[in-house]
This record gives sequence, structure tokens and C-alpha cells, in this order.
Amino acid sequence: MQVSDFTFDLPEHLIAQYPAAERTASRLMHLDSETGTVNHYHFSDLPSLVNRGDLMVFNNTRVIPARFHGKKASGGKLEVLLERVLDDYQALVQIRSSKSPKPGSTILLGSPNGLAQNETAVHVEGRAGAFFKLRFPSPGVLKIAEQLGEIPLPPYIARDAAVSQSSEDAARYQTVYAKHEGAVAAPTAGLHFDDNLLATLAEQDVARTDVTLHVGAGTFQPVRVENVEAHEMHSEQVDVSQSTCDAVMKCKQENNGRVIAVGTTSVRCLESASGSTAALAARHIEPYQGDTDIFIYPGYEFKSVDAMITNFHLSGSTLMMLVSAFAGTENIKRAYQIAIEEEYRFFSYGDAMLIT
Repeated sequence: MQVSDFTFDLPEHLIAQYPAAERTASRLMHLDSETGTVNHYHFSDLPSLVNRGDLMVFNNTRVIPARFHGKKASGGKLEVLLERVLDDYQALVQIRSSKSPKPGSTILLGSPNGLAQNETAVHVEGRAGAFFKLRFPSPGVLKIAEQLGEIPLPPYIARDAAVSQSSEDAARYQTVYAKHEGAVAAPTAGLHFDDNLLATLAEQDVARTDVTLHVGAGTFQPVRVENVEAHEMHSEQVDVSQSTCDAVMKCKQENNGRVIAVGTTSVRCLESASGSTAALAARHIEPYQGDTDIFIYPGYEFKSVDAMITNFHLSGSTLMMLVSAFAGTENIKRAYQIAIEEEYRFFSYGDAMLIT
């Protein structure tokens, strides 16, 4: 299986640079993976496509202002991107600079407006694979991020530097149900939901539960090998609670409903919690807390997920492989070609797909 099996040509103008005027105004493609049939809706039509007894699973991670601008003690400029918050005062980060800082050195993080009096000194403790381990002073990583950081929009949102950030991004690059801080990228399928839509789904007796996966910057890293099976997946923090497991089993065993994962991150949570030896033997899902590097590509047998809501993904990405595993590679290729012809908007701020 080759990465080239999951590539496509996307006109640049279809990469969404801004969110839709309203969250539910995005377009929604429905792909029936059994027949290959494609139908077109708006996201506000979602209640007509789900059933009483279905269970929707949301990733409640919250995006933090994870990008910092700063400099070395010598004065050289650098950029820091949080990858994972380890504890109140330590984090793994990516650092972009002309020369990598040395372990034991100090770097100065400044506010986005560059005022020197707002600089904060952080200590470079060492390397951890491709990342650096930094120690932050009081009041800690998350508080300093709130003071000095900015929302780390994806690299394909290529706005002019003067308008690269807006007050709109702080609200719209965040789900309305975001709860647990720790992500450096949004679980973008959830960006289409607003409070009114969630209320409508609840009124229809569509059940709801949450998982947590703190999306890391590794989600934007390209696959650097041509052989799919040789790719090493990045690791991310996952929390699937007992109550979520109970909701999944109730949906399947009592309500005869579908487990609908909102986003590929929710898919990875549920399948990680369904893949242990004990879970497989009992044909159920069990609580899972910790890291997951689950890599889902065609040939994978889904254990908990019956349907998914997802955005349109980057060519050749692991997310293209995941949706292809679920719907079939040829179905996904055809659906993406239709999306291009119909000028759907792609990627984080783009339109959505419901795959059943």
C-alpha cells in the first residue's frame, strides 16, 4: 500500500482561509459507504440524517494559545510551538530557529506585540526525540500561554502576516463544547456544531458523550515514507471514561443505534479503547487513559465506530487513510473528486462529510 494511493490534486482556492459565517452554515456531504452514494446538504440538516438512539461522541479537548515568538539570550529570533503540556511547569515543544538552542540555555518568550517588558525566560532542559523539553516559571505553562501565546492556526491557512490572527479565530478555532485544555490544533469536525444544533439533537433523543484527545502538532506532519505500513504514527494523549464506554455499549446493545464519532480524533479514541486484548475478547470497549499511536488505514477492522463526521483532509495524509479504511478507498476518491467539482471548502475551516 503506497501513500500515492491516497493523494489527489486540490485547487488552492478551495482551501478555506476563514470559517463560514455561521458554524452550521458549512456544507455537509453524506457518503453512504455501502452504495457509494453521495448527497449534498448543509450542516444544519444533520438532525435529519441521524436517528433516535444514535450516540454522538465528541472530543472535548480545548485548544491553547500554543505558538510563541521569542529569542535566544544571544538575540537570535525563534518560534516555539507547544506539542504537549507535561505538567504545570514543563512542556515538550517544537522550536524553529536558525540554530537549535542548547540544553541548559535560556530562551526569552515575548508577547505577540514584542514589548520587552512582557518577556518571560524559560529553561531548555534537553531534547526528547524531535522535541525540546522546556521548564516554565510561575505561573506555569498554561497561564503563560494565555499571556504570551497565540492560537496556532494550521500552516495551510496562508493569510497575510498582518491578518494572520483575528479575534474571530480565538472563538471559531474552538468547539463550543471545548473543556479540557491541552490541544494545539482543533478537532475540526466539531467546529460545525453550535448550541442550538446540539439542543435539537438532544430533543430528538440522540445521545451524547465525550472523549478527550489532545491534538498535537504532529497531526500536520507529512507522511515521509512511500510504504504506508512503514509510517510511524505520532503519539497523543487520550482519555476514554467508564461513562463513555457504558454509553457506547448501551447504544449498541439496548438502543440498536449507531455510534457516530465526531471527528477522526474521536474515532482514534474509541478504537484505542476497543483494541486491548480484554476488550477484543469480550467484544466491548473499556476505559483507556494514556497515549495512543493507533494508525488506521485500509484493512483495519473497526470495532466501535459505526459512522463518522469529518472534514475534508490533506492529500496523502494519515487522515485520508483513516477515512479510506472506513468508507473504502475508491468511495473516498470519488467523493473527494465530487467535492472538488462542487467546490466544497477543504481542511480545518472547510466543509464537512458524514460517512455512514
